[in-house]
Amino acid sequence: MRKDWEIKKLSDISSVFNGNSINAKVKEVKYTNIGSGLPFIATKDVSFESKLDYENGVKIPFNEKNNFKLAPANTVLICAEGGSAGRKIGFTNQEVCFGNKLFATVPKNGVLSKYVYYYYFSSSFQKYFSSELAGVIGGVSMAKFKQIEIPIPPLPEQQRIVSILDQAFAAIAKAKANAEQNLNNAKALFESYLQGVFENKGESWQELTLNEVSVEFSRGKSKHRPRGDKSILGGDYPLIQTGDISSANHWLKTYSSTYNEKGLAQSKLWRKGTICIAIVGANVAETAILDFDSCFPDSVIGIVVKPQKANNEYVEYLLQSFKAYLKEKGKGTARDNINLATFENQKFPFPSVKEQQTIVIKLNALQNESKKLQSIYQKKLTDLEELKKSILHKAFNGEL
Repeated sequence: MRKDWEIKKLSDISSVFNGNSINAKVKEVKYTNIGSGLPFIATKDVSFESKLDYENGVKIPFNEKNNFKLAPANTVLICAEGGSAGRKIGFTNQEVCFGNKLFATVPKNGVLSKYVYYYYFSSSFQKYFSSELAGVIGGVSMAKFKQIEIPIPPLPEQQRIVSILDQAFAAIAKAKANAEQNLNNAKALFESYLQGVFENKGESWQELTLNEVSVEFSRGKSKHRPRGDKSILGGDYPLIQTGDISSANHWLKTYSSTYNEKGLAQSKLWRKGTICIAIVGANVAETAILDFDSCFPDSVIGIVVKPQKANNEYVEYLLQSFKAYLKEKGKGTARDNINLATFENQKFPFPSVKEQQTIVIKLNALQNESKKLQSIYQKKLTDLEELKKSILHKAFNGEL
């Protein structure tokens, strides 16, 4: 850091304050969809990309604004509590009212708001902020927050740094948007081809239920919920749950839990090659094929296909293509779910086993290419984030 820079506390260089808490019912009745007024910004209205949602439908009437904390234009807002503490950071372009879980920073003369805004993204600030998180839900107190130190260069240097960071961050944001679009395109390419395969059925294809092409089609088995009985865990038998299925890609190759002999005795070991369908909760209709022998609970359906009727990889791809339809069938209860009855009369398209194998070869090849592209674009996104960190480090160490 240069000799003409000073280390100051946030309380020395700015006014720091939090916003107001509004009862949810009062907010809905009195301040939602009222027409004119000042936007009321809550934590949910600050995105992880630092965008503020001024049109969230909640406003404070102008004649009531003096009853609320006000953040003028060019104020830095940062979430101070909960899972997004320190991660959601915004910069206002107009006067707003805001929630009590947000801290506002309004710098005094001689300090640029935008300079403080960028500093909040730096590794130095983030490291200190994280070290002060406390409480069950995680938060930083106002007293602790005000004690955070910030390097302050002369005003012309602040202006130069902000100008460089404005340009650099705009360029990085554009590059990220392109990489994200390319990543989505790579995923969409495979999804589109997958849908096309099963929409353009051949004349000789049969419409069959999963039960008709299966040696076994039933739910997993677990007399004890694994999380409720630790005595059945920690052995040699893999145990997979719906989350493991959701995280897999066609083949399920990893597991995070195991059964011991007691656990196996109250469950069932399904063989490698079994198709798994998650049937409850957030992962409903997710599918994968076991790449190892494994147990699973009754929140998962297992399918062992008849070799003369179906190819297991074909069936898994087939279920992927029907995922949106199956998810929709699972809605309507407090917790999304499908079950064996969902598939009882549901017909699926099946060509000959030989043609199924040909389709699988093509889908595997396309999926591999899609994965390669996704890996390239994901690495670009990672590299861009690292570039941001590097630029910020140099900026606040006087190295730009």
